[in-house]
Parts: sequence; structure tokens; C-alpha cells
Amino acid sequence: MDVVDTEETRDSDATSSFEDQILSGLKFTQDATLQFMSAWFDGVAKLVTKVAEAPKPTLPAVTKPSEMVEFTRQMVSAQQKYVGDLLARKDPISFLSSLGGAGASLIKKPAEVAAANVRLVVGMGAALRETAKCALGVKTTAPLSPSAGDKRFTDRAFAENPFFFLLEQQYLLGCQLVSELLDAAQLEEAQDAKARFAAQLVLDALSPTNTLLGNPAALKEAFDTGGKSLVRGAKNLLSDLRHHRGWPSQVDSSGFVMGINMAATPGAVVYRNELIELIQYQAQTEQVYAVPMLFCPPWINKYYIMDLAPGKSLIEWAVQHGHTCFVISYRNPDATMAELSMEDYLRQGLLDAVRVVREITGASEVNTVSLCLGGTLSAIGLAYNASMGDESIKSATLLNTNTDFSVPGVLGVFTDEATIDGMEKQMAKDGYLEADTMAHVFDTLRANDLIFQYVSNNWLLGHQPPAFDLLVWNQDSTRMPAKMHSEYLRSCYLNNDFARGEFEMGGHKLDPHQVKVDTYVVSAINDHIVPWFSGYKTAQIFGGLNRFVLSTAGHIAGVVNPPSPKAKYWTNDERPADPEEWRRAAQLRESTWWEDWTEWIGQRAGAKVGAPERLGSRDYPLLEAAPGSYVRDRS
Repeated sequence: MDVVDTEETRDSDATSSFEDQILSGLKFTQDATLQFMSAWFDGVAKLVTKVAEAPKPTLPAVTKPSEMVEFTRQMVSAQQKYVGDLLARKDPISFLSSLGGAGASLIKKPAEVAAANVRLVVGMGAALRETAKCALGVKTTAPLSPSAGDKRFTDRAFAENPFFFLLEQQYLLGCQLVSELLDAAQLEEAQDAKARFAAQLVLDALSPTNTLLGNPAALKEAFDTGGKSLVRGAKNLLSDLRHHRGWPSQVDSSGFVMGINMAATPGAVVYRNELIELIQYQAQTEQVYAVPMLFCPPWINKYYIMDLAPGKSLIEWAVQHGHTCFVISYRNPDATMAELSMEDYLRQGLLDAVRVVREITGASEVNTVSLCLGGTLSAIGLAYNASMGDESIKSATLLNTNTDFSVPGVLGVFTDEATIDGMEKQMAKDGYLEADTMAHVFDTLRANDLIFQYVSNNWLLGHQPPAFDLLVWNQDSTRMPAKMHSEYLRSCYLNNDFARGEFEMGGHKLDPHQVKVDTYVVSAINDHIVPWFSGYKTAQIFGGLNRFVLSTAGHIAGVVNPPSPKAKYWTNDERPADPEEWRRAAQLRESTWWEDWTEWIGQRAGAKVGAPERLGSRDYPLLEAAPGSYVRDRS
């Protein structure tokens, strides 16, 4: 059925789902899986019976190179058609059209294109020769190898079975060709970043391991279980289509309950306004430091990443080390909060929480511990307080925090004018950005780890996703108010106002260099959301004393970093302009940064006093037990 391109349909296209525009590379995987489902419903009984009755040998070797060449040719043709169809779609966010721009550029560079294709032909010839050796049982040397950390091709069939050996090589050669062509296109920086992101997402989706016939582990599982794994996989797929709009489930959350084995540190809600609940935690030591501690989480997820689970909770750790701890728990926004601004989040969130903590404890100063977006807001709050002569925040710990957005990493791909404009149009309809939208954007930053490994595990192998507390928290995301989110993207990512001293709050232009409080800044070396070299700039932007540490792991595991044999971090008391220079001179410490921070914050927490006998105060009675009500509102 043809669709008439009227003004109405064009408006509809322009405001179509942000994630549909950015993540259209996933269409291939979902289409292929739907075809797989259709085959099941056409003859599942026959197939299961045939598989169950069949012997269970190792996967058969392909002995005819001509058949492998034809199969490769057909796959390349199908992939080219898919990419062509993909690029033909309307793309207001301009990710996929960037690939079209690369194609247009390459038309003017026939020599470079020819050279890349010659290398592809040479590589394919080498792959075929090695495949023939593999078929004869002779030791082979693969022309290309997957990148370090790529787990898709670890099954020994890719080294020992000629069919899978050639399949892997064909795919890797195709990836190499795309990379070389993008190099040759020499696009402008922003367009090049978008083209590479879109190309990588498409290539990840096209991996043979995302299909049943291209996944030897899935085929073996089907043989070993008499086809039952395929039945389980089809059920998992149907469930994901029904409950997750076709996205594969990342985690089995059935065994996790907030207040029991997540967000379980004893405490109570002592204050609530229209935006936040403030939770105070029960002391676990006879004496506590005089200066209380306020945890400021990001509002894009729930606060309990800072109180994940017993033994994995930074809040629990701080309480056990003698700090009187509070945490902000943000309300999950709805349409009534569409006009809340960043200033509202500062005043009704951070600054209001600091006020209440001081009034409950009687302390004149508060130490803050902030993560990601919460750190960005805290940095703005520090600069605002400096402009007002307010010294209520004694020190600030900033975890995986951007304050200078000049090198935002891959997230910069999503934050140009066209992308923000498209997002604003979507938010205008509902008054907020759906929680899934941003969650899926973050997933695409590590698509093989956070999307396609679950296609293989859940749909092809028929396994259940793991039960893992970090992933339970990760999928419990929140909506974003339209005005606030637009202001955040434009002022921070697009204009970098705060680092340039152009960010305005309450009629004041804020100067981060006027902030004189001590800061402790943590970055994680594998962080894909706040690259560590961007987080390093947070250690340079303020005027007070600073300590910078670099943790192992990624954006979340680098923070949820309790003592363990795997926990490590780097320190260097110097602060050169170049982050790589800092890293080369840094010393690796064989422990968690939590221990280093405990000593640092203890020196800034005042004298020891008797622990409070009760939570809250006469003016702030207990409202309910932690984790409170706002955190339980799911998107």
C-alpha cells in the first residue's frame, strides 16, 4: 500500500519516535527474527521432530569452496540491499543520511574506492585459500581477527569449521571495507562521527552471530536440546515483542526487591516536595562526623545506584565509616512537570536538600557526593553559591561528571542542532522524553554488549538473561521533563556554556573558577558516557584544591566499586593539562578508590560527635521508611 506524502504525513514523520530514527539499524535484526518466528509457526512440529531424530554430530564441514563463494555473494547482496533500503528512509536526525553523504563524497574519489575494493578482493582471496586449508584439516592463519574484547567469534567453530571460518572472515572484511571507505570520504568532523556511529550500528546488527544459521553455539544448542532451545528462544522473542517493543531483555529482575536486597540501607524519608524526597540514613557507628553528607544522583535513573545492594552500596560504606548520610530521590516526571527548568532542579533539588540537611543536623556545612548529571548540577550549584557568597557546601565529590563538554565523546553524536531539534519536537507532544528513549540511546553506545549479545543469548540460544543488580537498576530509568532536558542539552552539550562562564542562573553568569571548595573527582577508564579524559577536565575547572583518581571499569561499575581483587585505580598528584600525560605518570593502586576517598573525605568532615538518636527532627518528622515512594514510580 502506497503512502501519500502529504503535509500531514511529513509532520508525522518529523515527530516520529526519536529512537526509531536513531536506532533503525535494529530493523534488520528484528525483521530477520520475525521471519524466523513465521517459519516456526508454519511448521514448528516438523522441525522439532526432525532435529530431535537427527544424530548429533559436530557441525558439518563445507567441502565445496564454490558453494561458500556463492553464499558469501548472496549475503553481500542482501546486506547491500538492506543498507540501501535503510538509507532511503526519511531521517530527520541525519544519522543514516550521513552514510549517504559519505557515498556522495566517494563518488568523487574513484581511486580510493577502487583501492579499497582491491584490498577487499585480495582479502577475500586469502580467506578462500585459508578456508580450503581448513576444509582439509590443515592449520590456518586467518587474514583478519576480531578486535580485542569482541566475544562474538570465540566459538571454536569459527576457527575449525570452514563454513563458519569463511563467514567470520567475510564479515570482518566487510567491516574493514566500510571503515576504509569512511576514511576515504573525509567528511566534516560532525558528519564523520555520525556516519561512523550509524555504520557501526548497522554492521553490529548485520553480524552473522545475530542469526540462527550464523551462530554455531545456537545451532549446537538446538541439536543438544532436540529443538527445545529454539522453542524457548521463540517464547523469549514473543515476550520481548509484547513487553519491550522488540528490544531483547537484558536482565531477569524477578528476584530483586527494593528495600530488601536493593536500596536496602536502613533509613527514612524526612522531607518531600514536588520534585524530590530526601532520605536520611540510620547511623551505624556510635560516633559520626560533624559535617553531614548529601548524595546527589542523576535524575535520568533512580537514586539507588548509590545504594545498590548490601556490600555494593557507596551510601552504606559511608554510613559504616561514620558519616551522617542523606540522599536525594527524584520524582519520575510526568506531563505536569513539562515546564520545570534546570533552575527548578537546582533550587527545588540540590539547594533545597542542602537547606533541609543543615536544619535537621544543625550543621553549617554539608559535603556533597554527586554522580553524572547530578555532578553537573552540583557543579552549577557550587558556582551559583560562589556568586552569592554562600559557603554551605564544604567539599564536593564528583563521580563520572562532565562540566566541560568540549570533548563529550560519542554522546556528542546525539547532541547537534538537528538531533536536539528532533528531540524537542518529540517532547512537545507529551511534555517529557520517554525513559526508554534515553536508555536505548545509551545501549547503542555499546550495542554488542547491551543489545546484540542478548539477541544471541535470549532468542537464539533460548536462555534467560542474567539476574544482575546493576542491570536491574539500569533498566529502571526515568522520564525527562521537556524544558529542563532541552536546556541541559543546549546549554551543556551544544554550547558548553558552563565551562565558558556563560551559564546563567538566577540572573547571574556563573564562573566555575570562582569555586574555591575542595573537590574529589573520579573518572572511569572505560566510561562510554563520560569519557575519562572529559571527566579529567572537571578536575581542572574549579579554583579550589582538587584530587583526581581514575578508576577501572565503566560508567557504573567504576562507581559501584567495593573492595575486591578486581578493584584498582590510578593516582597522580600533579595536574598537567594533557590527561594522557597525567595517566603516563600515574601510579596504579591495587585497591578500590573508595578507601582513598574515605581518608580524603574524613579530613573534611569535622570532629567526631555522638550519633543522632533519631532520624529527622521535630520540624521534619519521618514520612515513611526508605526507599520512599518516588523511587517506586516506574516509567
